[in-house]
Order: sequence, then structure tokens, then C-alpha cells
Amino acid sequence: MTNDGLEKGQDSGGMQDSSETQDSGEANASDFGTAVLEARSLSIRYGENAAVRDVSLEIPGRGTTAIIGPSGCGKTTLLRSFNRLNDFVAGLSISGEVFFQGRNIYSSDYDPVELRRRIGMIFQKPNPFPMSVEQNIAWGPTVHGYKGDKNELVENSLRRAALWDEVKDKLDEGALSLSGGQQQRLCIARAVAMEPEVILMDEPLSALDPISAAHVEELICELAEKYTIIVVLHNLDEARRISQHTAFMQDGELVEFGPTDKIFSSPENEKTKDYIANRFE
Repeated sequence: MTNDGLEKGQDSGGMQDSSETQDSGEANASDFGTAVLEARSLSIRYGENAAVRDVSLEIPGRGTTAIIGPSGCGKTTLLRSFNRLNDFVAGLSISGEVFFQGRNIYSSDYDPVELRRRIGMIFQKPNPFPMSVEQNIAWGPTVHGYKGDKNELVENSLRRAALWDEVKDKLDEGALSLSGGQQQRLCIARAVAMEPEVILMDEPLSALDPISAAHVEELICELAEKYTIIVVLHNLDEARRISQHTAFMQDGELVEFGPTDKIFSSPENEKTKDYIANRFE
């Protein structure tokens, strides 16, 4: 993986002329609140294929931001760039910058392991570790030097994920024995146990049955009161229900970003209007 934006990020020290941001016409979070994450002229390529094209986007703190768009538009690639999971993809190159709390996460002195502690990830398919429910929660914090009460950590994390009452008598049992919806909530509890500031979610509802999906939807809304959540969604109804802000992508480009109500009721860009209309008419 290469990053053509590193030198620029180090030289700028995370600063940019505000007039440049305003003049670009790209999404600006100043209307919504303080930005926690910011992409600046971000482009990502897999070999010759451009997956993300010159995206500039500010993600406001707390609440849920949904990223929507047709399959293959770059949603997941953009999401994974926010905690550098794309580092593991051979042949991938990045230009531009991504700032988290004012620091360029692609600078050479930024520890990606610490970044992924602060910015957790929930995948489309539940992926609990092949160990007990309790170990799934306690393992990560233990590796990172947690010295507190592990029983309290496990219970609090499972309660935050609305799972404690269902598994409190199964803590020593294998996590893979849980239902799909329970496994996804366990993965959320595992992420929460690391005390992240941001939680990324890549279509977390798509592999679940309707009842389980409804539980996770409700959980996301509750977590958004404390954490910044960025979620990729294919289902527009879900995006409308659970997010406060929505980014619409097409062909690797950020087409429009704004409050969810506005994006769905009165979008400014014709491409957004067409996409929403084709899904709701």
C-alpha cells in the first residue's frame, strides 16, 4: 500500500485553509457540529481501478452517519479507510488525507493498532472469536493492558450491547453457539469493551433476520448517544430510520452529504434525487 498524501499531511500539521474547504463545494460538517473524522481529497485505487475518487467529507461527532449508494460505488472502501483496514490489501494505493481528532492517520508516526482501538469495526457477517462469550469481550482489553475488574468489564459491555440478560448464564459457553443476531451484538459488545470513540459498521443488518435486525437497529440508535457511528447501508429504509446524516456515493465519488431528512426529502443533486426515487417509488 502506498500513500501519496503522507508528506502533505506531515507538512501541514493537520491544518488547512478554511477557504479551500469552503470553495471545494464538498461536504462540510460545520453545519452539523464538530468534525471527528475528515477526509480531504481522498482517492483510493486497487491497481488501475479507482474505488474512491477525490472525496472530501467531514463526519460530525456522535450520532450516526450513513453511507449509501449502489453496489460497487466505494462505500466500504471509504469506510475501511477511516481505521486503515485497507492497509492489508495488496496493490492498494491512497492519495489525500484522513484526519481523526486533528491528526492525519496516514502519517508515518501514527500507530495503526492504537487507531483501531479508538475506531472499532463491525463487519457485515458476525465474526465472534472461537472462544467463550466472556473471552470474546475480555481478550482485546487484556492484550491492551487492561488492569480493571474483568467481570465488570464483561457485564458492562454486554449491557451496552443489550445482550447481558440473554447470555449472563452462558458466559463460559462458546460464542459460536449464539444466534446470528446475538453474535452481531456480541461483536458490538466486543468493540465497545475497547472504549472506542468511533464505531464503523459495514452493512451490520444485512445478514440478520428481521427480528434480529430490529434489535440491532435499536442498539445502534442507543449507542449513537455516546459514540460516533459511521455505517454503510444498502437498505435505504434502514438509513432513514437510524441516521442523522447521510452521504450518497456513486462511481467512487461523494455526490451529496447532509442531514438525513434533507437527503431523503429534498436532495439538491439530481443524481441523489434519481437514486432515492428509484428506491422509493
